[in-house]
Amino acid sequence: MRILPCADAGLLVELDELEQVLALHAALSERSLPGVLDLIPAARTLLVSLDPERADRRALADEIRRVPLTGALPAGALPAGTGAAGGERADRGSLTVPVIYDGADLDAVAELTGLTPREVVLAHTGTEWRVAFGGFAPGFGYLVGGDPRLEVPRRAESRTGVPAGSVGLAGRFSGVYPRTSPGGWQLIGRTELEMWRTDRDPPALLRPGLRVRFEEVS
Repeated sequence: MRILPCADAGLLVELDELEQVLALHAALSERSLPGVLDLIPAARTLLVSLDPERADRRALADEIRRVPLTGALPAGALPAGTGAAGGERADRGSLTVPVIYDGADLDAVAELTGLTPREVVLAHTGTEWRVAFGGFAPGFGYLVGGDPRLEVPRRAESRTGVPAGSVGLAGRFSGVYPRTSPGGWQLIGRTELEMWRTDRDPPALLRPGLRVRFEEVS
């Protein structure tokens, strides 16, 4: 673990792997820490946003270093595939995402995984996912915990325009494009849900800690 100052209003905690980020995020989310305004997880970092008038950065850094990041989790604390790390993941509720599985890369994913397209759909809908962190674009959530057979590389070439609502896979992650944008994930389907709306509170449907289940619709 390495803790770096981030301007005068934050700490950036660098960790070795996503599981440690999830454990630290869960542990700090459950505590009332003076001056902490927000916790923003990423793949290997956690940004602790602070009120510089109230936060004691040295004391907070010491508190962060005391958080255990290894050890067995209680059964069911994390979805399959997210690994073992200290601290139970806070439950942020659940969301069902209806998906039409007609993505342009569904056959390619089937070939990469050794599954049939139907088996890819069943694997994607058969397990519960969880939003690990957001990024890339407002409303884009990186989901972990799915069937490990669905781990596939990004496309060799990115598309210049991926339609909003496209459901994709890349590495260990699944995600839903909140708006039309370039992208290199393997597209397996699409949903009509709006992932990001600025007139909604909160604007993002997919928030860290949320449990997600994909449901096939026609």
